[in-house]
Amino acid sequence: MIAYIKGTLINIHEDAVIVDVQGVGYEVFCASPFAFQASLDDKVTIHTYHYVREDTQVLYGFRDEDEKLLFTKLISVSGIGPKGALAILAGVDTQGFIEAIEREDDKFLTSFPGIGKKTARQIILDLKGKLSAIAAIPVQSAGDTPSREISRELQEAREALKSLGYTEREIKTITPELQNVGNTNTDEIVRKALALLMKN
Repeated sequence: MIAYIKGTLINIHEDAVIVDVQGVGYEVFCASPFAFQASLDDKVTIHTYHYVREDTQVLYGFRDEDEKLLFTKLISVSGIGPKGALAILAGVDTQGFIEAIEREDDKFLTSFPGIGKKTARQIILDLKGKLSAIAAIPVQSAGDTPSREISRELQEAREALKSLGYTEREIKTITPELQNVGNTNTDEIVRKALALLMKN
């Protein structure tokens, strides 16, 4: 299996990137291809999942191992294929999605395209308690105080930071402070985040 691709990023499409590895162009399908925009024409390492079926072979690419692991867990859930998993990854940060599973937030899960009530319950049934190692959050037990919910504005701000080249781990370190900003819009959260990241 192909675990990663290391080469020159030569093109970015709406749903995939093209990486040149010693003269061979690999098409790698991604949840957010333009997250790699800053690396265009530069050397990149993209974590990959080699999806093999009788009638197809596809490379799916990810920014880090956490995103790749969440993808593999999602496609193990009945009713979710690779395209559905990518659609989920494109619309949420890893930690926010895992927290939604841990608190059994059906409403949040059904906000993604193709995820109905039945599939949302299946995601919770199959994955609750099995993803805490990906994001730095504890698995809740009976009587625990629920995790603080990440607002949609904060989720959008986190995705904007990723598109600017910041890593998942860098963003996680400032998320608690961003949650204390209060009711505000995405742009203000991004400005606050950039100020915090420049201090670190």
